[in-house]
Amino acid sequence: MQATRLTLICHAVTPLQKQGRFPDDESVVMDWQGAALSLAGQYKKTPRLLCGPEARTRQTAGLFGAHPVIDDALRDGDVGTWKGQAIGQLDSDELTAWRTDSSRAPHGGESVDQVCARVAQWIKSVEAQPGHVVAITHPFVIRAALLYVMQFPVSMFYRIDVEPLSATQLRFNDVWRLRLETHA
Repeated sequence: MQATRLTLICHAVTPLQKQGRFPDDESVVMDWQGAALSLAGQYKKTPRLLCGPEARTRQTAGLFGAHPVIDDALRDGDVGTWKGQAIGQLDSDELTAWRTDSSRAPHGGESVDQVCARVAQWIKSVEAQPGHVVAITHPFVIRAALLYVMQFPVSMFYRIDVEPLSATQLRFNDVWRLRLETHA
């Protein structure tokens, strides 16, 4: 049986990230049109290219291929009324509750538990699709994926840093494995 290779790539940096604000459907900072297809030859074989529905993931996907498939399961966590808000503008008790209780969503959007459940369902569907998938998505989705494949408790969610344009390599052949690669 052929293995499944999943490469999760975090979207490029956005203006709201640079300002320390919660995401909205904003564009990336870089000249994504000028850089179109600049990373398309990064993989030996042409992978299936997926991305979340937001502008920042679609624009980043354009670096890797001309026709990414939009997959709603790769959408960012919904932060509800906190979209575009700076962390310092929020009620500190609500923010603390959200960061310490994965079932809470004081912003009216998704809880961390809900994001993790959605991503786990998506990864289970990817297991049945051998070959290479490159998915352009968000830090929340990549964290949730790592919790699932590494069987970490949800309490580890905020202990995973995901940088813009970073790649997380996962392999599935009866069991998921995290693969660290060198680029020497």
